[in-house]
Amino acid sequence: MLGAKRKVRIETERLILRPPTHGDYRAWSTLRYDSAAFLTAWEPTWATDHLTRKAFTNRVYWAQRSIANGSALPLFLVRRNDQGLVGAITLDNIRRGPAQAGTTGYWIGEPFARQGYMREALQAVVNHAFTAMDLSRVEAGCLPENNPSRRLLEQCGYKYEGVAQSYLQINGRWRNHVLYANLRHDRRGKTDVG
Repeated sequence: MLGAKRKVRIETERLILRPPTHGDYRAWSTLRYDSAAFLTAWEPTWATDHLTRKAFTNRVYWAQRSIANGSALPLFLVRRNDQGLVGAITLDNIRRGPAQAGTTGYWIGEPFARQGYMREALQAVVNHAFTAMDLSRVEAGCLPENNPSRRLLEQCGYKYEGVAQSYLQINGRWRNHVLYANLRHDRRGKTDVG
């Protein structure tokens, strides 16, 4: 489990994944504002104060508490070459005991979509979940028509498991989601032949 004093930092070839800080507000709010039309089709309806400093401050405090108590791992995706924010990924709903599982959610700013950043981040978070956090299962869900997200999950080792009816409210409506899971010791579709 993650301790309150433990600093979380995951590095990839192009990214640093780290928790949000208060100093990230301007970059976060600008990227979210500029990408609003791109993001809102796939996300829960934004609260009226979504982009305010107060809401972001609450988000930072939630991230700190979640990491300290081991219930979630919210991380910003920051480019190594210029420290620019490109998106975020969260390993949330971490369940210990017999489940040893968590759920991934993510978003990327429109200017950075389809450049491999999220694949790099998701692979790193899954590896961290399996090795550093000793999770056995990492889940994800997305809208059935979100083909880029479905491809991303499949490229990162997630396998389709089914459909959850009225799974989340997205853009103001209860929507079905396709569910995927990535297992630490996945033998699905593998045989001893060859």
